[in-house]
Amino acid sequence: MTGSRVLALGHYQPARVLTNDELAAMVDTSDEWIRSRVGIRTRRIAEPGETVADMATEAGGKALAHSGLAADEIDLVLVATCTADDRSPNTAARVAAALGLATPAVMDVNVVCSGFTHALASADHAIRAGAATNALVIGVEKFTSVTDWTDRTTCVLTGDGAGAAVVTASIEPEIGPVVWGSVPGMGHAVRIEGTPSRFSQEGQSVYRWATTQLPPIARRVCERAGIAPEDLAAVVLHQANLRIIEPVARKLGAVNAVVATDVTESGNTSAASIPLALSKLVERGEIPSGAPILLFGFGGNLSYAGQVIRCP
Repeated sequence: MTGSRVLALGHYQPARVLTNDELAAMVDTSDEWIRSRVGIRTRRIAEPGETVADMATEAGGKALAHSGLAADEIDLVLVATCTADDRSPNTAARVAAALGLATPAVMDVNVVCSGFTHALASADHAIRAGAATNALVIGVEKFTSVTDWTDRTTCVLTGDGAGAAVVTASIEPEIGPVVWGSVPGMGHAVRIEGTPSRFSQEGQSVYRWATTQLPPIARRVCERAGIAPEDLAAVVLHQANLRIIEPVARKLGAVNAVVATDVTESGNTSAASIPLALSKLVERGEIPSGAPILLFGFGGNLSYAGQVIRCP
C-alpha cells in the first residue's frame, strides 16, 4: 500500500506583536501573572482586514514553494480552522484560487485545536486510498477575532497565525497511524459560541484532562508507529499553555526530544499551533531530516489526534 510523507513546511504570522505589558493596560493582569500561569510572553495579532484565508495562503504558498511541486500538482487542499468568517467559498477554496491550483478537492476541517492533526491524518488516508497524490494541509486561525478582551482568563492566551505542510505519496510511509478520539460529554469545557462568537473555557477542567488523560494516549500514538518515546527527536504538542505542555511531555517520557514551546512567543493559535511550531523548528535546523517527530493535538470538543511523522 502507498503511504505518504511530509515533503515541505511553511508558516506565517502577522507583524503585530502584543506583549503582556500591553495586555496589563487593558485588563487586570500582569506580565508576571501571565508568565507564571500560562508561560506566554507575546502573541501575534492579525490586522482587522487580514483574513483567515490570507494567512492560510501565505503559509500554504511558502510550503508549496519549498516542496518544489508545481501548483497544478496539488490535488487536495485541507484547511483546519474554527475561525473562518465565510461559509462559502470555504477557506480551502479561497487558498486554492489564490495559489492558482488547478482542480483540487477543497475541504475545511473544524476540530478546533486538534484540527491540523485530524487534517493531516485525512490527507494521509486519502493518499493511501489513491484519492490524492499531493495534498496541501494548513492549520490557520484568527483566534483573536473570537477573543473577549475583557476576560483576563482567556484574552491572555490567544494569538493568530498559520502553518502548512505539503504531503505527498511515498513508497515508505513516513506518516504513522493516527490515534484520535474525543470526550463528547465534556465538549462544553471549551466553547466558541454566541453572536458574536466568543471563546471561553473551563480552564481547570481542561488542565486536569490534558495532564492526566493525554499522556497515555500520546504513548499509544508512539506504540502504533513502532517508536519508543525515548527515540523521538521532537515532540510538538498543541501549544495551548506551557503549564500543560511541560507535564504532558514529561509524563510521555520523551527524554531525548526537543519539545516545542512556541506558545511562549505565539500564544495559543488553536489549529495553527502545531504546524506553526513544527515549521519553525525545522526552519531553525533543530530536527534532523528523517528523524521521528510526535505531533499531538488536543482541545476543543475535548478531542485529540496524534501521529508520528518523519522530519522532511
